[in-house]
Amino acid sequence: MSGEGLRVRRALVSVSDKRGVVDLARALASRGAEILSTGGTYRTLRGEGVAAREVSDATGFPEMMDGRIKTLHPRVHGGLLARRDQPEHVAAMKEHGIEPIDLLCVNLYPFEETVARPGVSHDEAIEQIDIGGPAMVRSAAKNHRFVAVVTDPDDYGPLLREIETFGEISLATRERLARKAFALTARYDATIARFLETRGGEPEPFPRVFALRGAKVADLRYGENPHQRAAFYRIPGAREASVATATVRNGKELSYNNILDLDAALALVRELDGPAVAVIKHTNPCGCAIRERLADAARAAWEGDPVSAFGSVVAVNRPLDLATAELLTAPDRFVECVIAPSFDEDAIACLKTRPKWGASVRLLETGPFGPRDPDPFVRSVAGGFLVQDRNLAAGAGEEHRVPTKRAPTPAEKDQLAFAASVCKHVKSNAIVLARDLALVGAGAGQMSRVDSVRIAVDKAGPERARGSVLASDAFFPFADGVELAARAGVTAILQPGGSKRDAEVIAAADRAGVAMVFTGTRHFLH
Repeated sequence: MSGEGLRVRRALVSVSDKRGVVDLARALASRGAEILSTGGTYRTLRGEGVAAREVSDATGFPEMMDGRIKTLHPRVHGGLLARRDQPEHVAAMKEHGIEPIDLLCVNLYPFEETVARPGVSHDEAIEQIDIGGPAMVRSAAKNHRFVAVVTDPDDYGPLLREIETFGEISLATRERLARKAFALTARYDATIARFLETRGGEPEPFPRVFALRGAKVADLRYGENPHQRAAFYRIPGAREASVATATVRNGKELSYNNILDLDAALALVRELDGPAVAVIKHTNPCGCAIRERLADAARAAWEGDPVSAFGSVVAVNRPLDLATAELLTAPDRFVECVIAPSFDEDAIACLKTRPKWGASVRLLETGPFGPRDPDPFVRSVAGGFLVQDRNLAAGAGEEHRVPTKRAPTPAEKDQLAFAASVCKHVKSNAIVLARDLALVGAGAGQMSRVDSVRIAVDKAGPERARGSVLASDAFFPFADGVELAARAGVTAILQPGGSKRDAEVIAAADRAGVAMVFTGTRHFLH
């Protein structure tokens, strides 16, 4: 055999996901292929009138131990691993009665789906760890010069069309399917490893070997810039309400930057208890507000920085209603994406029919927010990646200390808590000014903290800065930022504290009559 074209004379079919498997087996059998099968797949095929032979009949060894032992046999793996161009391999097959297997159709026990179910027991999960399936897949994928391995029902149709057109499976196709097979087993093993790390006793957050796993959701048009290629992956078994698990209700395909902005927007509104709206531009909040009505929150959030809000991404933490949709579709507004727990149908109709951009606006429905997944945050760097816990700490921290002569009033405390929640989601160095539970100015991503204060004050303007409160993601290294904020009319400041010059910073606040809170919790976001 040349190794280029492969004719399927014998196929082993054993699947947990039975979509399309009857049509595949029937088509192969109609072309003269012998079909071997196991357990439930065998019963399904025979029930549909497809001629099939049980693997136990071919091996001469019965299934046992509740199906744990059925394909782990030399007559299976010999048929998959034998090199047909090696005389000693061919002689060994003949001596031991091993028949070649040309096509393996296997998908694995649904471990990922099992562990995604709330309340699944350890024993239930363990029983869904496939052993024979991955072993066969790896055998066939290793020997793809002589064997085709198909692990995804979506590949059945193209595979059959190739066989029907050319009578054989090309080497290029076998190589592609082998790559996909190894990616599947790698992801499968990584999911099992992560499950075992987080079950029982103290989980090991940062194991010696950290395996990344993901299933591709889509190829994206490009990355951050048009010359960069990109794709979007979902973590198997992810349950948390997120961009990865959301349902798209309208709009053109998501871009790389859309996904980043949507993730940032959703993370912010999840921090807030009342009806809240976040307006995000380049992953930074340019508007955010809490009100009794969602539409009022949307209005206040948009007014936070209406220039930056044009072409933004919007997140809400309540079902998006018609009144809110009407506000977002005002003639002077343009929204790229909206993400919400749910959408009222009349709100969707309103957003979709907005002239010029309604048909393209992306609407993502997450469902109820629910608990957050424990998976850590991973960020790549050249030659490696960083792993850390997700920052789920409260924006305002848990331990407060008032170092100034004046303590915040109850009203200021509420505003500071809101400002701190927003500030946690602004890129460092981060400064947020807030009034009436609304963001009125933000300084983001600056190399010096005083520049972030200056930008936040300028964004707010004199009227809104006067009487506002300020939150900082990290300590003030000098008194200049506090002095600038006080001159603008800021009445209270929240920051972690911990600078060598804390005494100077406190003295500056006292001179201006500004209340200050030390939280002891830093919230850098790079």
